[in-house]
Formats: sequence, structure tokens, C-alpha cells
Amino acid sequence: MTSAELFKNIQLKKSFLCVGLDTDFNRLPKIMMDSEYPLFEFNKRIIDATSDLAVAYKPNMAFYESMGTAGWMSLELTVKYLRENYPDLFLIADAKRGDIGNTSKMYATAFLENMDFDAITVSPYMGADSVKPFIQYKDKWIIILALTSNEGSHDFQMIFDPGANMRLFEKVLTKAQEWGSIENTMFVVGATQADKFKEVRKVAPDHFLLVPGVGAQGGSLEEVAKYGLNKKCGLLVNASRSILYADATDTFADSARMEAEKIQQQMAHILESYHLI
Repeated sequence: MTSAELFKNIQLKKSFLCVGLDTDFNRLPKIMMDSEYPLFEFNKRIIDATSDLAVAYKPNMAFYESMGTAGWMSLELTVKYLRENYPDLFLIADAKRGDIGNTSKMYATAFLENMDFDAITVSPYMGADSVKPFIQYKDKWIIILALTSNEGSHDFQMIFDPGANMRLFEKVLTKAQEWGSIENTMFVVGATQADKFKEVRKVAPDHFLLVPGVGAQGGSLEEVAKYGLNKKCGLLVNASRSILYADATDTFADSARMEAEKIQQQMAHILESYHLI
């Protein structure tokens, strides 16, 4: 999927919502337990309930890997279901891979070729040769961790380098632009770091940003939009727990839709306010 196609879908749906499929087996409604693959069946119902409100879905690999073979099968079935029924959606493998070049090449083959995700989250800590294998695929994306939403992000990402006159996250944003372009590279910037979005945009004004942390983690959508929007929207804002677990009863899909619709309506208002639709 190209950036133009992604932006067109954002305009059509009046939404830049990404639904995170952090599907926790221990939080599934009891009704799911009769299914052969409970994670997949849960995902399927969430997707059917929210697909007209979202432009992207982001399965988090840990929740599937933790379930062994059954988890991987649920993941593959989820991707297959999305591809066959909702081909306009942008699919992100939240895998946070990053290793030496030949290992990264195998990860890229697994997620971008064999499983046909549009994008994969990547850790840049090991440098260029660990990232470049993911950029070799046409119309596929890498999403590089830059400034994350977790409490420990300040342990390293905010370290100031006086020689470069920038913090580590700014060095990541700067260096990574030598590896890819606005057509194949995005950055992860957490919604809980809303006060830093202005600084992020100084370094990377035209890239798409994947923004976790809205909803259960307390990030402000309005603040993210105020400082993070660009002329092609440039944002994919992720919500996971607030949508997936809005209701633990048999009506969980209806409740998920209601929660997603609240966010989508906010996004529609924001897009209209900034004359992007």
C-alpha cells in the first residue's frame, strides 16, 4: 500500500484509527472458548464490528507467540481473513524485530512476504544493516521505534548527545531517513509524549507516525493531532485495550464498535477542522 492509498482511505473513512489486536486469551469472553481458535474468532468479530471505522489493524505478536502453534494459527487466520474480506485495510505486524542482517532478512521474509503484512515495527538499536532488509519489498513499510509511550522510554531515548546537539530519539529520526523514504518508513511516537510531537515534526515533517497510547494509556488525541498532523494526515493512532475489552460479555463486539466509533467521530472532527477532508 502506498502513502497516497493510505491517505485516500483516511479521507474516505474520516478516520486515522488503527485497532491494535493485542488479543489476550485470559481476557476473552467465555463464549469464545467453544471455538477451535478463540483468538481468531474474537479478532474476526472485532474486525467485522469496526472495519468501517478503522484504516489499519495491528496484531501484537507477543499475544500470539505466547499461545504456541494455536496462537500462530490464529494470527495466520486473522491476516487471511482481513486480506480476503477487507483488502483496503493496512496491516501492521507489531513484532519489534531488530537483529543482524541475515536474521532480519528472515524476519522480513516471514512477515512481509509469507504472511503478507503491509508493515512491521522494527527496533533500530543495532543500526542500518538490521533495518535495511525490511525495506527491500515494494509497497511495504518499516515502522521504526523512535519515541515510545512506556515509562522506561526515558532511560535511553531522551539521552542528550552534546556533540550532535540532539537527543537519542532525534538521532534515530534523522539517521533512519537515510535508510528509507516517506514512502516506506514510518516512526513510532507514543501519545503519552504529546509534548514532544512538535520536536518530532521538526526532524520528520512528512513521515507517517504510528501513535500508540491513546485510550487505556491516557494519551490525548487532540494533543497528538495538534502537533502531529501534516498535510497528508501523517498519523495512525492506535487503540487496543479500550476497544477490545470495552465489554467482557457476549455483546463485546457491539461495545467495541461503540468505543471505536467515539474515536472515529473525534478523528472526523479533527480532519475537518484541519481541512484534510
